Amino acid sequence: MPQLPGREARGRTQAGQDQAVWRIQDFVRRFGIYLALLLLIVVSTILSPGFLKSKNLLVLSRQASMLGIVAVGQTFVILGGGIDLSVASVMAVVSVLTANLMEGQDSRVLLISLACLALATLIGLINGTMITKFKIAPFIMTLGMILIVQGARFVYTGGAPKGSIPPIIRFWGRGLIGPIPTSVIIFILVVVVAAIVLSKTTFGRQIYAVGGNAKVAHLSGVYVDRVVIATYAICSFLAGLAGLVLTGYIGLADNWLGRGYELDSIAAVVIGGASLQGGRGNIWGTVAGVLIIAILFNVVLRLTLPEETQRIIKGATILAAVAIYSATRRQ
Repeated sequence: MPQLPGREARGRTQAGQDQAVWRIQDFVRRFGIYLALLLLIVVSTILSPGFLKSKNLLVLSRQASMLGIVAVGQTFVILGGGIDLSVASVMAVVSVLTANLMEGQDSRVLLISLACLALATLIGLINGTMITKFKIAPFIMTLGMILIVQGARFVYTGGAPKGSIPPIIRFWGRGLIGPIPTSVIIFILVVVVAAIVLSKTTFGRQIYAVGGNAKVAHLSGVYVDRVVIATYAICSFLAGLAGLVLTGYIGLADNWLGRGYELDSIAAVVIGGASLQGGRGNIWGTVAGVLIIAILFNVVLRLTLPEETQRIIKGATILAAVAIYSATRRQ
């Protein structure tokens, strides 16, 4: 009996230690990505003294915004338990159609832009429908869609895109509203709308439910197939929007526009804390992931490091982020 108080005290001490560890791990899960972003900014400023100059920040913000628009769409798909590799092909087909059909005329911008976004959305609907109705793996389906869209694009252009970019589209990519780039404003609007949809609407909760456990979601009355199809449609729509903005930024049509964005957008979502299995993640984490990738590329370029180094840094960053999140989840 005299030993019981000591045992109880040790038990309380152990419980207190466990609770402290849990709080630290929970803090890392919630805010680790933002601390990493802040640390990266500090290190980048030290390594490259011109990093915080207005000219460099302007370029950085534009590049981040275009990747960010795609990454927001990718977030919807990944939260629902899928993945979309066809976003870069969607961006490229929007680019060549924009130049060829608009022919530099502002009067055609509205109609052709809506048509391009409708086509992009249709590609997403096809992806989602084939994945849900024919049970094709998302990786395989979207990989096949890359080849289909790519082939159709080259047949349409004959390998050489024609036409020119209207001033309005250029403004979307390179313009300023006050001191803020137009592309950044578009990105902010996309982020705000996406955050509201995911956190405040029934559809957003259904996406998390489907990604967490599709069978349980179905038994709970969720139309799983509709939710999955909708996520792919949203992803392709935003890829099309990013294609318009990026076309305006570079000022010409490109058959390979957006190359690499499919992997970079997935990396941004994963670095932001989302699980590739679905059901876990949020838009604000994706935004932080986008900024981390954009800053890493910017610093590597400013330090004139070779492209191979860029790839190594990107891969190491992704693996480190996944390892940290996996470790905290296991604990």
